[in-house]
Amino acid sequence: MLRDLARLRLLTGKQLRRLHFAAGDLTTQARKARSAVGRLAELDLVVRLSRRVGGMRAGSEGFVIGLSGWGHAVLALDSTAEPRRRRRVIETKPAFQSHVLAVSELYVQLVEASRLGVAELIDFTGEPEAWRRFGGIGGQAVVLKPDAFVRLGIGEFEVLAFIEQDMDTESLPTIVRKCEVYVSHWRSGLEQRALGAYPKVWWLVPSARRLDAIRRALKRLPGEAHALFEICLTAEAVPLLTQPLPEGGAS
Repeated sequence: MLRDLARLRLLTGKQLRRLHFAAGDLTTQARKARSAVGRLAELDLVVRLSRRVGGMRAGSEGFVIGLSGWGHAVLALDSTAEPRRRRRVIETKPAFQSHVLAVSELYVQLVEASRLGVAELIDFTGEPEAWRRFGGIGGQAVVLKPDAFVRLGIGEFEVLAFIEQDMDTESLPTIVRKCEVYVSHWRSGLEQRALGAYPKVWWLVPSARRLDAIRRALKRLPGEAHALFEICLTAEAVPLLTQPLPEGGAS
């Protein structure tokens, strides 16, 4: 549970239940999840934020939960990586929380799909570990900041994807500028040398109207870069990401 919170930054009680207490009936799952989260809170390893997702009726499953400073410290004890400063989760704006939780929901659904044998979830890396640093045309340092990097095994193929979770809050020019960074990163060849292929960039959007708007905006990009991007409704992301690949095709 602590590792998932470190990976994703925030999870709801319901998402934690689905990830770690999926066995048994719903009442048993919920009871075990409440007990585990309560114990972690007593040990000051997690923080329960004041906001609830789904309102008061959601009960404990609606709590938004993040790692405390102690939680990060406990995970660091089991890590060989260079230690770095980690801040405990603090109260943040609802819009930020909603965005983070949407990315977390994608992870939860991919885990559930993996359990069903639909696809193998090989890797899911959130921010900032999913970021890529590279040199721009003028030699300046550039940082590509996807919301997540996903690696799936589907049959004998692998699917690589950068995830951009859109919440219909950024302007279309901002979306285009971010896509231009992806194009520059693609042209650098760094990812291809590391992974053998460049990940598809998936924009997950909340509505058909937003999908059409982003699709029109991305036509401003160079023609050869259009194939880098895929746009879909957030609700359809997991079925599309995990769909069987055509014979002889990898992504």
